[in-house]
Amino acid sequence: MDYQQTSERLNDYRRRIDDLRQEMRQVQAEVEPQAVKDYRFQTCEGEVALSTLFGDKNTLFVIHNMGTGCNHCTLWADGFNGVLHHLEDRAAFAFSSPDDPATQAAFAASRGWRFRMVSHRGSSFADDMGYRRDGKWWPGVSVFKRADGRILRVSDAGFDELDDFCAVWHLLDLLPEGKAGWAPKRSYDLVKA
Repeated sequence: MDYQQTSERLNDYRRRIDDLRQEMRQVQAEVEPQAVKDYRFQTCEGEVALSTLFGDKNTLFVIHNMGTGCNHCTLWADGFNGVLHHLEDRAAFAFSSPDDPATQAAFAASRGWRFRMVSHRGSSFADDMGYRRDGKWWPGVSVFKRADGRILRVSDAGFDELDDFCAVWHLLDLLPEGKAGWAPKRSYDLVKA
């Protein structure tokens, strides 16, 4: 297949994906929210409640991260750091992991992360949200709303390689050989010419 035919075929797939996303948005708009308790988290400043993470917003993103041992989770977090100001214009944003607050703070400083970090260590938060299964942590995101004095989970999505939450995978898809066995690393030895 020549370049133009391939490009047209790929653009057709992208249009179909966009149509599916429109259908997903319609289904999401009809969700019956799930009431959740006001979970407690640890931070370097002390204990905080889920309700305080909203700040002056009525909507909150909470990233479920597996912690400093996961290079994939680090890749996602690096990406969120780049779009944080855009997201926080619309909703509050917090990053949750099982790491203790001091470990989180040191790792965030080493990566230049600017988002709020909370530790769910010792709480049932990750379990209750479905991001700890079979004794393992899982990455993803939950979205919460405040309404009538309650906290409601209105959506969530797991993270996985090639998901919609990390642009790196989609850019690598544009390469003829795709990711070709590539996996994220903590740091890269890049030689600049």
